[in-house]
Amino acid sequence: MNVFDTLTERGFVAQCTDESALKELLSSERVTFYIGFDPTADSLHAGHFIALMAMAHMQKAGHRPICLVGGGTGTIGDPSGRTDMRRVLTDEAIEHNCECFKKQIARFIDFTDDKAIMVNNGDWLRKLNYIELLREIGASFTVNRMLAAECYKARWEKGLTFLEFNYMIMQAYDFLELARRYDCKLEMGGDDQWSNIIAGVELCRRKENRVAYGLTNKLLTKADGQKMGKTAGGALWLDADKTSPYDFYQYWRNIDDADVQKCLSLLTFLPMEEVKELSALKDAAINDAKAKLAFEVTKIVHGQDEAAKAQKAATEIFGGGGVSDDMPTFDVAEPVGKKLLDVLLEQQIFASKGEGRRLIAQSGLSLNEQKVTDAEYVLQAGDFADGAAVIKKGKKKFYKIVKQGA
Repeated sequence: MNVFDTLTERGFVAQCTDESALKELLSSERVTFYIGFDPTADSLHAGHFIALMAMAHMQKAGHRPICLVGGGTGTIGDPSGRTDMRRVLTDEAIEHNCECFKKQIARFIDFTDDKAIMVNNGDWLRKLNYIELLREIGASFTVNRMLAAECYKARWEKGLTFLEFNYMIMQAYDFLELARRYDCKLEMGGDDQWSNIIAGVELCRRKENRVAYGLTNKLLTKADGQKMGKTAGGALWLDADKTSPYDFYQYWRNIDDADVQKCLSLLTFLPMEEVKELSALKDAAINDAKAKLAFEVTKIVHGQDEAAKAQKAATEIFGGGGVSDDMPTFDVAEPVGKKLLDVLLEQQIFASKGEGRRLIAQSGLSLNEQKVTDAEYVLQAGDFADGAAVIKKGKKKFYKIVKQGA
C-alpha cells in the first residue's frame, strides 16, 4: 500500500497541495520530507505526537524524514492558532529546549545509516543578512496574500506584531533551504500550518522552479472539537519527568468512547483490522479497547517496561482497593505536621491550592480511602501506615506519599 493511502486510511490527511502527483512521487522514489518543531518548551507534548507518528509511518515506508528543530524560528514564535503573542525565549532556553527535543524525537525516528536527518534552522536563519533576505525572499511575498492567511486573521483584531508577521517568511525559507541542501520535496505539519506550508511550496517554485509539496495532518481533537492532550495540570507531556508514565497511561485509558477509534488509528501501529474490531466494542467492553490504546501509546512513548508497570498499577489500583507498588509515588521529607494541600501542591499533584480546595468542596479528594472535608487538614503520624499514605484525586487518579526514609 502507498504510504499516502496508509495515512489516509488511518485518518492523518487533512489537506494536500497535489494529491495525485504526491501519491505518484511517494510510490516511485525515496522522498526526503520534513516536519518542524519549535522549541517553545523543554518537552514535546501530545499535540506533537500525531506528527511524530505520521513521520514514523513515512519512514517505515522507506522515506527519509528531516526533523527540524526551530533554533531560529523559536526566537519569534508561530502565531498560528494563537490569540496572543508567544513568550519570547532567551537563546539559552531555546538551545536547551532544542537538545531536549532531539533526545525525544530519537525515540520515534531511526537516525542510523542516513535513514533520517536532524537539523536546526538556527544554523542558517541566524546568519541571514536582513537586506539580502528582503531582496532575495521578500519580493516573493505580497502583504495582501499573507494577511489572508488563517494564521494571521485570528491575531488581526488584537494586533499582529511585525515580529510575528515575519514567521511565515522564515518557515518558507526553511523549506527552500532544505530543498537546496537535502533535495527535500515535501513539508508536513499540523493543519494549522497550511498557510505557512503553502508559502514554502510557492517559494521553492518561484526561486528555483522546484516542484515541492505540502501535506497537513488533522489536529488531535476530541469528538466535540476540543484539543486533546490537555489535563488539569496543563499539557500532556511526552517527558516522563513532566507527565509520569502512569498518568500518561491513565489519560488514554479514560478518553471518551467516541474518541477510541480516532486515537487507535492515529496513535498506535495496530493493524486497521484490529482497530476496527476494538472500536466496534460496546458498553463496558469498550474499556478493553481503551486499555489496549493506553498500553500501546504508553509503550511507544515510554517503552514496553513502563507501559507494563502503568498497566499493572492501574489494574491493582482499580481492582485492589487503590494500592499498587507501581502507582505514582512521591518521597516527602517530614510530611507529618504539614498541611495536606501544601504537600500535594509541592508534588505538583495540584496545579494550585484553588484547584485542591474546589476538589475538597466537591468531595473529590480522599486520604487513605477517607474523604477529606477540611482544606486546612494537617497530616498526622497515623496517616502513614507502613510509612505511606494513599491519595485519591477525583475518581481515577491515585498517588502514594511516602515519608522519606520510611
